[in-house]
Amino acid sequence: MFLISDLCGLADTYLESDQVKDIYRAYLFGAEAHEGQHRASGEPYIHHPIEVARILTEMRLDYETIVAAILHDVIEDTETAKGQIAEEFGAEVADLVDGVSKLTQITFKSKAEFQAENFRKMLLAMAQDIRVILVKLADRLHNMRTLAALAPEKRRQIARETLEIYAPIANRLGLNSIRQELEDLGFQALYPTRYRVLTAELRKVRGHRKQVVRKIETAIKRRLRQEGLSGKVVGREKHLYSLYKKMRHKGVSFKEVLDVYAFRITVDTADDCYRVLGVMHNLYKPVPGKFKDYIALPKANGYQSLHTVLFGPYSAPLEVQIRTNDMHGVAEAGIAAHWGYKSGKTGSSAAQERARQWIKELLEMQTEAGDSVEFIEHVKVDLFPKDVYVFTPAGDIMELPRGATAVDLAYAVHTDVGNTCIAVKIDGRYAPLRSQLLTGQNVEAVTASWGRPNANWLTFVVTGKARAAIRNYLKNLRSEEAVELGRRLINQALAPESLTLDDIDKDRIGALLKELQLELLDDLLEDVGLGQRPAALVTRRLTRVPDESHAGSDARRNNHPVYIKGSEGMVVSLGKCCHPIPGDPVLGFVSTGRGVVIHTAACRNIAEYADKPDRWVDVEWEPTIDGEFPVEVRVDTANQKGVLATVAATIADTGANIENVTMDNSEGSHAVLNIVIGVTDRVHLAHIIRRIRNISEVTRIMRKGS
Repeated sequence: MFLISDLCGLADTYLESDQVKDIYRAYLFGAEAHEGQHRASGEPYIHHPIEVARILTEMRLDYETIVAAILHDVIEDTETAKGQIAEEFGAEVADLVDGVSKLTQITFKSKAEFQAENFRKMLLAMAQDIRVILVKLADRLHNMRTLAALAPEKRRQIARETLEIYAPIANRLGLNSIRQELEDLGFQALYPTRYRVLTAELRKVRGHRKQVVRKIETAIKRRLRQEGLSGKVVGREKHLYSLYKKMRHKGVSFKEVLDVYAFRITVDTADDCYRVLGVMHNLYKPVPGKFKDYIALPKANGYQSLHTVLFGPYSAPLEVQIRTNDMHGVAEAGIAAHWGYKSGKTGSSAAQERARQWIKELLEMQTEAGDSVEFIEHVKVDLFPKDVYVFTPAGDIMELPRGATAVDLAYAVHTDVGNTCIAVKIDGRYAPLRSQLLTGQNVEAVTASWGRPNANWLTFVVTGKARAAIRNYLKNLRSEEAVELGRRLINQALAPESLTLDDIDKDRIGALLKELQLELLDDLLEDVGLGQRPAALVTRRLTRVPDESHAGSDARRNNHPVYIKGSEGMVVSLGKCCHPIPGDPVLGFVSTGRGVVIHTAACRNIAEYADKPDRWVDVEWEPTIDGEFPVEVRVDTANQKGVLATVAATIADTGANIENVTMDNSEGSHAVLNIVIGVTDRVHLAHIIRRIRNISEVTRIMRKGS
């Protein structure tokens, strides 16, 4: 058992004698306040604050922090007031203790809100003094070390909170040693069976690995001596939770994870780091794309080091970290490194400055959050890596950037999967394709041979692969469709001459292409299909018709229409103004850049294009058409309860689908329903209208847009 005498002895190695006396005085104060209190394990409660103080003393923190650690629970768990602490040990210590204390005097709606508000209060206290989080992390670490005394459900709850919040905070602040222990202890409590199995497996292979590590270590030291460089070489062993995460995220076996050997080389100067890097790359060949320079570009938590992966001996990759001794201190202790313990003031290392900047960002974040629960969710997103890991139905783990959607996942699996994706299942349930994915979800992309990318996907995908694939597909698709439509339009224009494009002399086509500065016939056909060049003018040049005055209106009235089915793709679209459906008399207008837009013959907008006869083409519906087409109807009804439900049920009975409904009650006793319905043709629409007209509350029904 670690006693107060042990703590004072440890503190005496770097603190002044008067400060050590204050630590002992704080112990007496705390022991009296906690008199009669015991932990779940049965030991006197004061043992816990001593252990928390021990963790911080081993980090060589200033004496105010050590005193605050001993007293960190007296406000929450005893009758002691903040003012008493301030009177005995000063306002600085009192503020630290108050920052760590939970909110016990306020009633919250839920446990989640209680925990979130406590965490929020602690973070705000961190903004005043960052040592608050050091005390809290030490408190959490000792609680995790003694977790076995609690009930299983309580253990899992605390372990999950530790892995979700406190370990990531330790990582964000660069407290690597604390982070690793919190993760391993949390892993053991949350997944005891997995922890036990991996521990046993690691124990089996540890002996053989030590021999290999020793041989590689000797080879590295020998080469450094030959180059006149001195440095400490240590074979690193990844901690258990790190191994487990790598297995899950990368979908590899335990053996594959252990096939990687890791070493750390520490030297005196940054210049030596780069020289050692050159030596290592000469000793073993580097793996392309696996070098990272965190010295020139430090991580957000102040971490600095050179990372490289080498093709090592024994057919195993070799991970090497190269850093200075000072950098190593920051890597292990983070914001606690180089603490100004002698003066009792916090230091100003790069890690501490970055931590303060992060806390400043948290303060800005909390002002925008609606409540504490929302705030803590924002913090979680900020703490975790900028990646999400999801599972495919085959059990593969896919790594995607944060904000990635189901479509991004489909393209990450394979470009063909993305191109034919029509739906997605997330954790077994259908979800929108634009759904943003979260770590741990099971995601299945549902594909169909007729599926194809939608231009709207570009508004929400985030991965470069998805964007490039979608744009490439749409570009090619649009080009192919435009070429096909252009051929049909030219053939229609040539029909009065009893010709087709295949009948035109190749030399004449070549001459026209040269005149228009185009390379291929498909380029010309694409321009025609997209409305860049009217088909009538192109055919006139191909057939050398001298009279240009009649080209246009006559070209459309030739009894050789272009047949459409309404689902051609991007270069044939149905007018939103009149919603043409199969059976409607229709006309086609060649719109620049859009291809052919189909309108009903009765559409009011036709008059706008009367002065552009070159752009009109005769179109007819194909004899057999499958699918649904949207059409809008206006239904005037009595403004009574349940009318909308009656109309909707009637439409459903006809086998039609309602795509959109808007309701206007401005007429008082009457209501106007504007309904967009999916129908198969005019006959289907007529049947729906008759059924709706028979509803007693309906006073009038009419089709809109024509």
